[in-house]
Amino acid sequence: MSLLGGIRPPIAAMSALLLALAALTAFQLGHVGKSTVPPAVLTSQQHFAEDGAIALRASLDESVTDIGRTASLFSAGEPVSPDSVLDKLGNVYQKWRGTAVIEIKSGRLAAQRGENLPLTALDLTTLNAPNGLAPRMVRLENGETRLLTLALLSWQGHPQQLLVASSSLRVPGVSLGKSRAIAVLDASGQVVDSSGVGDAGRERKQLDAFAKTTAQKAKQHPLQSKEPGSGGFPGVSGSLLGDAASGHRSVAGYAKLAGPAPGEGTDATALGLTVVSFVGVTEQGSAVGDSFFWLAAAGALLVLGAIAVALLVVTVQRPLLQLFLESRRIGRGDLHRPVTLPKYGEAARIGAALDRLRRQALGEPGAPADGPRPGRRGRIGTRALIAVCAVLLLAWSAPLLLTLNRAGTSVKVPQTIVDDQRERTDTLADRVRRALNEGHADLTSVASVLGAKSTPAEVTDLLERTRAQHARYASLYVLRSDGTVMARAGGTPHHLGGKAPSREPVTVIDSGHEPVITEYAEAPALGGAAVVGELRIDFINALLRRPGLGTVRVVDGKHRVVGGNSGYLAFARLPNDRLDALVTSANQKTGKGPGARADVIRDGGTSVAAAAPLTGGGLAQPLGWTVVSMQPAKGLEIAAYTAQNRTVLAGLLGLTGAAACLGWLHIIVVRPLRSLAERAEALADGDRRTVLYPTHHDEVGAVTRSLEVIRQQLQEQRKRDAGGGAGRTGAAPAGRN
Repeated sequence: MSLLGGIRPPIAAMSALLLALAALTAFQLGHVGKSTVPPAVLTSQQHFAEDGAIALRASLDESVTDIGRTASLFSAGEPVSPDSVLDKLGNVYQKWRGTAVIEIKSGRLAAQRGENLPLTALDLTTLNAPNGLAPRMVRLENGETRLLTLALLSWQGHPQQLLVASSSLRVPGVSLGKSRAIAVLDASGQVVDSSGVGDAGRERKQLDAFAKTTAQKAKQHPLQSKEPGSGGFPGVSGSLLGDAASGHRSVAGYAKLAGPAPGEGTDATALGLTVVSFVGVTEQGSAVGDSFFWLAAAGALLVLGAIAVALLVVTVQRPLLQLFLESRRIGRGDLHRPVTLPKYGEAARIGAALDRLRRQALGEPGAPADGPRPGRRGRIGTRALIAVCAVLLLAWSAPLLLTLNRAGTSVKVPQTIVDDQRERTDTLADRVRRALNEGHADLTSVASVLGAKSTPAEVTDLLERTRAQHARYASLYVLRSDGTVMARAGGTPHHLGGKAPSREPVTVIDSGHEPVITEYAEAPALGGAAVVGELRIDFINALLRRPGLGTVRVVDGKHRVVGGNSGYLAFARLPNDRLDALVTSANQKTGKGPGARADVIRDGGTSVAAAAPLTGGGLAQPLGWTVVSMQPAKGLEIAAYTAQNRTVLAGLLGLTGAAACLGWLHIIVVRPLRSLAERAEALADGDRRTVLYPTHHDEVGAVTRSLEVIRQQLQEQRKRDAGGGAGRTGAAPAGRN
């Protein structure tokens, strides 16, 4: 018989599946909430470190680009003194701790601003080598680390000079809250900068322990550090559990600097830096982790499964096997013993037909082939028995799928997650603010090198080079005081024709289908003209894409949506009144003053929401923008939702296993058995012409073959009877003669 056919395999498979599911329910699914730190908290710390790594990488790459572009702008114009270079650089950008200009040939310091730079760490003879101008880290005498960014200043007929800028490796704009600490590690695991960590004490020891572990994990390949298909941050990242003391435990996240796309490196990623952030959380157990429910569910499954399997064995399997043996016996010619008739279903009908065939073969009176059919036995069919088993298993699966362990709207969200949502949203708001400020600084840098004698062709070339270096601009142009465009690069300007440049450094124009963020930087040498840059809205939206924050929106002062990390309608209202109230609270000027706010919103479901205005100074603050984020709590790894998801999983597994096995049984056994019952009764009623073919090589197929043998025997018997009767009719007259 077929290995996968017959009555035994589906029943055995269902038994094995139910036993496995009961074991899984009791010993694996029941382990929910056993950890004293919810997995959602660990994941949140990982996302926090990833935010820091993204911010640091963007800041370092922006600094490298700014220094290189500034040097190229000065080199393209008339020669200026080193002091003028540093003064203009300081007026446009205020992000470097120190700047200097060095004559490369003599090694003489030509000019310097800010803190003293460790110029002795520079080897001026290697600047022309490959990567000779790459940024490098140097350690000062006081133990602090600085990043030196280099660029060449060269004019024809003048000695070549080196422009150097130093900056700290502190993560920019990250909101730490009250008890969080963050640090930057080099490739060897040494701390190069930290915030929120003292020079001694438990936090410093914990940071050293995290740094040692992180240095090892950061050496992994990004594809090996995460589960396949997890996506999100393109580099190496993860979370760590620290030491516990007095009911508190340190939880850390780490993220190695990675490029904007997988496999794409930058000057910052070549430094091999890793960001580590950690916070202390209160250890807590969870009542959801009680395993009694899961043990009871496993026990109930064993009881219901045993009843279902026993029902199938007693009412389906045994009668069919008995029918198989009886049909073989009759087919071999053993006709003197009556057929043992099953009590239920199609097997009873086939057994009754088989016994009639036996009596017909014996030529017993009262069992003619064309006589009336006996009353049907076993009106309860095999399909009804299968349905009863399905109802038994559904009685276990349905409550798990629909009612048991429902989290509801009263789920308690850990305060650490609410705080993280607030701090991460505040960090994101600062990133948007810095991006707008950096864009205006770039325009100011371009405006500062424009001269009164600059031709439109020269200005256009300058704008094209600037747009190629910074992908944030959709259009760059120089707008004269009379509203005419002197030169442009990129798309068509959206500025209203005939109007002078705006006095506001940044404005938002409604183009009809998307907001156009326009920045203005006055060009002093052009008499009222301004360099105008229109930022791509996709550039702002790309800044908002952060895993673990849910839906993120940027709204203006009227709470209208300006940008978002997913599909949105420009200048539409926020979808929730509670979000409107949260934005109002974040921008209020009384009480706590403007600042990030977070809350748990329970409106048809539980969500964690936060709002953070663009504070911290710069031209972006007058816009009145606010970054709003909201994510459903059911997507977090909180014990209540994990228990709900696992309960649904158990119900789905039970439902799927029952449907698969009972469906298998119905297709392989029940349908052929019902068809065979009809053909067996037709054969017993006198149909000797229809050949019986087995559907499968199993018990039903074996009974079919036996009935086919019996049909052939009865047909031969009829031929013999007919031949014998004809012979006697023709021989009588001869005897009389």
